Amino acid sequence: MTAANTPSFNKSIGVFDSGVGGLSVLDALRRRMPLASLRYVGDVAHAPYGERAVDDIVARTHRIVEHLVASGTRIIVVACNTATVLGIASLRERWPDVTFIGVEPGVKPAAALTRSGRIAIMTTSATARSSRLRHLIAAHAARVQVHIEACPDLAGAIESSGRDDNVIRDVLVPHIANLRAADVDTVALGCTHYPFVAQMLQAMLGPKVTLVDTSGAVAERAAFIAGDSFDGAAELHVATTGSAEVMSAILLRCTHLERVPITRVSI
Repeated sequence: MTAANTPSFNKSIGVFDSGVGGLSVLDALRRRMPLASLRYVGDVAHAPYGERAVDDIVARTHRIVEHLVASGTRIIVVACNTATVLGIASLRERWPDVTFIGVEPGVKPAAALTRSGRIAIMTTSATARSSRLRHLIAAHAARVQVHIEACPDLAGAIESSGRDDNVIRDVLVPHIANLRAADVDTVALGCTHYPFVAQMLQAMLGPKVTLVDTSGAVAERAAFIAGDSFDGAAELHVATTGSAEVMSAILLRCTHLERVPITRVSI
């Protein structure tokens, strides 16, 4: 890229996910950094990533990052566990001047919190199959029993159902049964969609089970990297590659995000 067409980096943070799930991370970012300008892209037209081929997922992440870089963002949060474990290395290689922050299943905090020595990781099928998840378990949970609960249907249900809790509950029933059979006391939410059903999950699992959501830790990392570089503009841009209907419904659940028009982008 020549000097003539290199974008001048601004003070915004880019965030993207396969769909609406990354809004949970965006909400945490706004809570932690109320003065930061945030730019979000939800790839709703290609959601969920967790059930797509690896090459397809990587290609989509590159297209979206290209869009965010063109807008001038210098820090990009990959607010998708699947995209992080499968694609963040290639993103860092292609854009060495951009700081990428990934989202990974909270294996380490879950292992630290367990009282019984039995934890579970709820995640997409792609993340469940990934070598990165196996590495995280070997590195941080070697001394505990780990149950991996692949949920091939959950992110898609959250993506498509909006506020219909009955649909989500029906999807959760067999996964809850598996978690109870595994007798775990700590469950890591290994997909950014899942915090939006955390209250329902907690009610179905009971008060003795601890849920681990890493969005707060991601926001802390972004704040550390960004430092005090923000000027107080605090702009918020939310875009989708598909329908804005579900994203609008999920945005209403984000207590720290202002209501903004959702734009449609072709990426």
